[in-house]
Amino acid sequence: MKHRITVCLTIALALLGANAAAKDKPKPAGAEAVDSKAMMEAFQRMGEVRAEHRQLGYFVGDWTTTTQMWMDPAAPPQTSTGKSHHESLYGGRYVQMHFEGQMMGQPLSGQGVIGYDNLRGGYFNTWIDSASTGFWLAHGTWNADTKTYSFLGAMDDPMKPGSKIRVHELIKIVDETHYTFEWYEVRGLKEVKTMQIDYTKL
Repeated sequence: MKHRITVCLTIALALLGANAAAKDKPKPAGAEAVDSKAMMEAFQRMGEVRAEHRQLGYFVGDWTTTTQMWMDPAAPPQTSTGKSHHESLYGGRYVQMHFEGQMMGQPLSGQGVIGYDNLRGGYFNTWIDSASTGFWLAHGTWNADTKTYSFLGAMDDPMKPGSKIRVHELIKIVDETHYTFEWYEVRGLKEVKTMQIDYTKL
């Protein structure tokens, strides 16, 4: 019994000493209490609607499309027509696109989002469609002089699973009712244009 009490006292004293030592130790970086005011201001900056978001309002509306696809750069493109409905989301923070058209003679439905990320300080776009089971994400910039959005990303190579193909996208604003979407795949050291979609606003 006496031995058991001695062991318990030893453990208790060791725990008290460990707690005291922990209190005396300096806190690691980032362990200090969160400043709630600073955190609220950070979240407000992250979610505020800026000029870059308002600029994306250009895309909102209904559009007709003409798509050209080059399976062989030396051959004439396959051409098809479609339509796309673009709507603003969450107070103008994003624009969502709903596309209906064709791809290689088959019906194609697709959905994408374009937006501006306040934290990253740049534009992005996403895409999913009925011809695949993957998810596309690219990040990019806006050039006011050429009125062009330029995006870079990488797609999975359907001919070589596990491999990636670098992609360069260009969205060029022609005028108030016309813009083009161009898709370039990097083959070797060259960018090869494999698709262009011309949009005309209704």
